[in-house]
Amino acid sequence: MPAKTIIVIGAGICGLSSAIWLRRAGHEVTLIDREGPGAGASFGNAGLLAEWAVVPTSTPGVALQGTKYVASGKGPVFLQWDHLPRLIPWVMQFLRNSTDAHTRRISGHLAHLLHDSVDQHRALTKGTLAEKWIASSDFTYVYTNRAAFDGDAYGWELKREAGYIPELIEGAAAHEAEPMLAPNLSCLARLKGHGHILNPGAYMSDLARVLEDEGGTVMQAEMRDVTLENGRITAVLTDRGTLPCDEAVLAAGIWSKPLLQKLGVRVPLQAERGYHLQFDGASQMPSTPMMMMNCKFAVNPMQQGLRCAGFVELGGIKRGASRSVLDALHQGVSTSFPNLRYDAVEEWMGFRPSTPDSLPLVGEIAGTGVHAAFGHQHVGLTGGPKTGRWVADMISGRAPNSDLAAFDANRFS
Repeated sequence: MPAKTIIVIGAGICGLSSAIWLRRAGHEVTLIDREGPGAGASFGNAGLLAEWAVVPTSTPGVALQGTKYVASGKGPVFLQWDHLPRLIPWVMQFLRNSTDAHTRRISGHLAHLLHDSVDQHRALTKGTLAEKWIASSDFTYVYTNRAAFDGDAYGWELKREAGYIPELIEGAAAHEAEPMLAPNLSCLARLKGHGHILNPGAYMSDLARVLEDEGGTVMQAEMRDVTLENGRITAVLTDRGTLPCDEAVLAAGIWSKPLLQKLGVRVPLQAERGYHLQFDGASQMPSTPMMMMNCKFAVNPMQQGLRCAGFVELGGIKRGASRSVLDALHQGVSTSFPNLRYDAVEEWMGFRPSTPDSLPLVGEIAGTGVHAAFGHQHVGLTGGPKTGRWVADMISGRAPNSDLAAFDANRFS
C-alpha cells in the first residue's frame, strides 16, 4: 500500500503509539496536541502497566455499592451533583452492563487488550531512548485481612480466568514484605511478572522524540475543525494552519468528543475526574507497586517520588480539582502509611475518557477516514501501545490479528 499522509490528534500514549507505528509502516505522520506530549491523563496516571485490570467497573452490585460510596463523602467515588442530569443517560447504559453475563464478556475483551502490555511497551521502545522508563515489577493487592480478600472473590475469579493467580502473604509476613503498611493491613495478594513506568511524563516526552528521530513531526497546535469531501477527511484545521491529510487518528481522550460531533457521530463518553498525590522525598517506598483495597487507590514508587493515584469523581471538565476528593485521598494515604514522611506533595487532577461498557473505541469512524483510538477509562497507559499498533495496521491495509468487534468505534451509533 502506498504511503499516506496521516494527522494524529492527541499526544498521549495512544496518539504517540499510533504515530510511531504509522511512521514505522512508512507513512508521513504529523502528531498534534494543544499542550504538547503527555500533558493530560498520560502524565498524571498511576504509571501501572495493569495487565491484571480485567475486572470492569460495571460489576454486579455496582449500583448499590456506588451509591454507598457517594453518600459517604469519603470515596472512592464522588459526584458533582449539578452534573447529574447530563450524566444520567451514561449511567443508565453503564448499569445495563453490570449483569454477570456482560461483566464476563467485557472482562474477556479487556484481557485481550491488556494481557501483553509490558511486551507491547517494550516493542514500541526497543532500542530507543524511551525504553529506560519501563521497569519490571510484581504487583500487590493489599487487604486488611484474609476475610477482605475472600470478599473480593468475584473479581479474583475473573482474574484467574485471565491467568492471574496470586501468591498470598499474610500476618507478620505481610509486614516483613511491605514494612510501610499500617498494622491493620495484613493480607497481600501478589502477582508476579508485571511492570510499571518510572516517570510517565518523561516517558511521553521521550516517545515524542522517538517519533521525531524516526522522521515524524510533532507540532503543538489546537485542532479547530476538519474538512470533509464526500464524507471523508481531507484536512485538519488548526490554530497554526491547515494540515492536508489522507486519513487521521483521533486520540485526544475526552477532548475527542467535540470532533466526533463535527463528524455527526455521538458517543456516550464521560469524563472521570481522576486524582493523584505525588510525595517527593518520601521516607518509605513499597517493594512493588500496590493497590490499596481498603481505600481503593494505587501506589507506585517512581523516579520522582511516591505516587498515590485513584478515586473517581463523575463530573464536568470545566472545574478544577475538588478539595473534598484530595482531602479524602490524603486521608487514605495517611491511614495506610502512618509513618510516611515527605518533603513536598504534588496534587493533580485530570480526565479519564470513559465509555459505559469500559471498552475503548478503536477503528474507523463511519467511513470518514478518521480512526478512533480513545476511551480507555483506567487502562489507557496499559492498552495504548497495542491500540496504536492496531490502528496503524488498519490504516496500512493490514488486518489486525485480532477480532476487534468489541472495540468498534461505531458500536454506539
